[in-house]
Amino acid sequence: MTPRSAAPQAAQSYSSRLGAHRKTGEAAELRKTLKPLMEKRRRARINDSLNQLKTLILPLIGKDSSRYSKLEKADILEMTVQFLREIPAPCPPAPGESSYREGYRACLSRLTSLLAKSHLLGRDSCSHLLEHLQRTSTEPSSCQDCSSPTDSCPAWRRAVPASPARGLREVSPPHSRAANPGIWRPW
Repeated sequence: MTPRSAAPQAAQSYSSRLGAHRKTGEAAELRKTLKPLMEKRRRARINDSLNQLKTLILPLIGKDSSRYSKLEKADILEMTVQFLREIPAPCPPAPGESSYREGYRACLSRLTSLLAKSHLLGRDSCSHLLEHLQRTSTEPSSCQDCSSPTDSCPAWRRAVPASPARGLREVSPPHSRAANPGIWRPW
């Protein structure tokens, strides 16, 4: 490498480093100028949301909004928290019913994947079976306590086909009760 060819390369390297420094300096300046604008927008969004919250919460707690035109942000938030704490919690579904439905859905999804892989039933039979199972999963349960099958439960007295080839037969309740009635079992 000759001294003449090295000089242009060094100058080019220096100018590219200087250009990169200028770009980072410009970016820093841009951030400095945009930061107050972004902060102003953020505060405006917070204030708008608090005003909306105030107009929503005051009628719900029985306060006249004309008397509370000037409220501190903390007061609005405290009123909202107090109101939300006083709302009664929704009643969760009975544990037996929810676990039964979850188990039913899990079995249904597994059956769907197995039927898609196997060719035991025709396409029409598979679709009819899955439609029927989907329909029965969305229908409300006529049995109040499915964890304790008895002769009085209409679900056990229903006639269900044993297989597509055979006729209908009566379904009998299982003879042994599950060890843990809170866990749904398919038998």
